[in-house]
Parts: sequence; C-alpha cells; structure tokens
Amino acid sequence: MTKSDVLLCKGHYRARVARSDGDLAAAAALRTLCFQTGQSDQDAHDAACAHVLIEDLRSLTVVCCFRMFVLEGGEDISRSYSAQFYDLSALQSFDGRLVEMGRFCIHPNHQDPDILRLAWAAMTTFVDHHNIEMLFGCSSFAGTETDRYLDAFAMLKHRHLAPKRWWPQVKAPNVFRYAARLRRKPDAKKAMLRMPPLLRSYLLMGGWVSDHAVVDTQLNTLHVFTGLEIGAIPPARKRLLRASAR
Repeated sequence: MTKSDVLLCKGHYRARVARSDGDLAAAAALRTLCFQTGQSDQDAHDAACAHVLIEDLRSLTVVCCFRMFVLEGGEDISRSYSAQFYDLSALQSFDGRLVEMGRFCIHPNHQDPDILRLAWAAMTTFVDHHNIEMLFGCSSFAGTETDRYLDAFAMLKHRHLAPKRWWPQVKAPNVFRYAARLRRKPDAKKAMLRMPPLLRSYLLMGGWVSDHAVVDTQLNTLHVFTGLEIGAIPPARKRLLRASAR
C-alpha cells in the first residue's frame, strides 16, 4: 500500500482505495454478506470502478465498502449500473463529470456512526479530486415489502422528487410507483426512522430521488434512483464535509 492509496484516517478507521485482488475479494465478501446474494457479489461494472474500503485499524477488518464509477459527462449515463433499472435519458444533457456511487454497505456487526461519517468524508475527497459535478446511484431499502416504508416514501414524494429536467423514467418491469399511489401525509418521525442512513445523508445535502422504487428481487431490496448536484449542496453543509475530509 502506498500513501496515495489512503484517502483518510479518522480515529481507529482508515479509508483507502482498493489496489489488490485481495482488496477486491474483501469488498466482494462484505457485499455478499450484506446483500445476502448466496454467491459472490461481483458484476461486470466492478472492473471499471474505483473501490473504497474502510477498515477498522484495530483488527484490519473491512467494515464498509463502496465503488465509484466516473463518467465524463451525461452522454455516458447509459454505461452506469443504474441505467439498467431506470430510463436516465434526461441526464444525457448533463454537462459535467458525474460519479456513480454503488454497492455501499456497512458490516452488520459494525454500526458505529463514525463509519458513515468517514465514508462521506472519503466520498468528498474523491469528488473534489476528480472534479465531479453530480453524484448519483441507487439508494436501497432492505427487503421488497413496501408497507413498512410508506411514511418514508410519502416523505420522498412530498419533499424530495427529482427536478423535471433530470426526471428518471420507469424502465424496470417491477416497480412501486409511490408518488402516484400514495395520498397520505407522511409522519416525519416514522419516515426518518425508516429512511436508509445513506439516503438520509443524500437528502440532508439536497439530494433528490425518482418517483418510483424498483423492486430488486435479486438483491432483496427496494431502491430509488438518487442524484446530488454538487453545486446545490448548501454552503454550510459543504464546509462541514470538507472539514471532515481534512
């Protein structure tokens, strides 16, 4: 490992870029554990991505991982993992570098909030280094049953739908059209309790989502397309992120 491989160290955690086959195997093992796929969680997109590992330095255990796929502009959006589930043709006109963050997972036995904080700090370092203007991906809810998440989906409908100019259209055969179906007013407390932590972080920074969730039976998740324009992050939030990335 070289010094340039390490993105950040905070407390007893280290975020670094995967460099070896062993690193990639460790990431795949954690993904397999978290997504419970029954076989090694790897796909054709892995080879094109930078993989970030967060390790507990006390045991060198990989406690979090995610991958980053850099696209030079919106014209490349069809190459993304998300494009197999969503019609992202509106984003083809996006003028600027994008990065797709995917396969984000935290070890179920390591739920220290500092891990998510370090993950966002590492993402901030990566985004700044590569001059990224939009961060996007699929934000997942555990399981494929919608009933337990109705307040969360109602909150997404009322406050966080994508701008019309970037609107993701339906492409997957099995979707939950929550924006069209839900008429309820969300219970804010229940909504935030059911909202996945990663998605909650996106929303706090001004992120937005698709108006439907894809029912992914392979990974046993419901997911919404999520976008975050870097220039739209509130200045105070941006300062906090960059401070944590130092």
